[in-house]
Amino acid sequence: MEKVFVSVIMPAYNCTAYIGGAIESALIQDVPLEVLVINDCSKDNLDKFMLRYRDDPRVRYFKNERRLGVAKTRNRGVAMARGEYIAFLDADDLWTKDKLKRQLQLMQEKNAVLCSTARELMNPDGTLTGYVIPVKTEFTFSDIRTQNQINCSSAVLRADVAREFPMHHDDSHEDYLMWLEVLKKYNYGCAINEPLLKYRISTTGKSGHKWKSAKMTYRTYRYMGFGLFRSLLYFICYAFHGVRKYFFWFLR
Repeated sequence: MEKVFVSVIMPAYNCTAYIGGAIESALIQDVPLEVLVINDCSKDNLDKFMLRYRDDPRVRYFKNERRLGVAKTRNRGVAMARGEYIAFLDADDLWTKDKLKRQLQLMQEKNAVLCSTARELMNPDGTLTGYVIPVKTEFTFSDIRTQNQINCSSAVLRADVAREFPMHHDDSHEDYLMWLEVLKKYNYGCAINEPLLKYRISTTGKSGHKWKSAKMTYRTYRYMGFGLFRSLLYFICYAFHGVRKYFFWFLR
């Protein structure tokens, strides 16, 4: 197998119905990569499904002995990764075929440790909605304190940075917390304002329950060490941007 350049980390829990599409969208990327699928104690037939990839050296399949949750499962994948870069991909999302190559080129041009993309919303059945959530092409720690533009399935970052700032606190938005910690040190990130990620809408995940998601956002600020007043101020700004981001989607 050729040298791995990107390690794609994919936590898997009760996702047999759609994980094949996610894996295939990773395998068509035009960069040397590996896909680490980590079964977080799924109750469906994921073991049987993954047998179809047993002869593909690019796909590595692991099972947690006990349920770890998404943050620790991603951290386990990062720890086992062989690539120079880490890309996160949830098992129900999809990438366009040129996503990783374009992000890596941009990161090298900009000397950035973190890169994201815009995303197009996808219905639960996999049909595209045509609704795109844009991103700023450059962002700093200050920019994302009140608006998280980095969807986890769009993110690529240097492997050493991913190991320096592992995800934690599953009762918060663990990915948002990671981005804040990364940018607090490295300050600068870049993005491609094109929907290279197809993001599946879900009502069962963390972000699907809006009140629960709101509480998790507030906890994220507190875990960052922000005081009560600053956390409330950032949360109000975050909520405003969140409503604006999805306003036209709800009006469809």
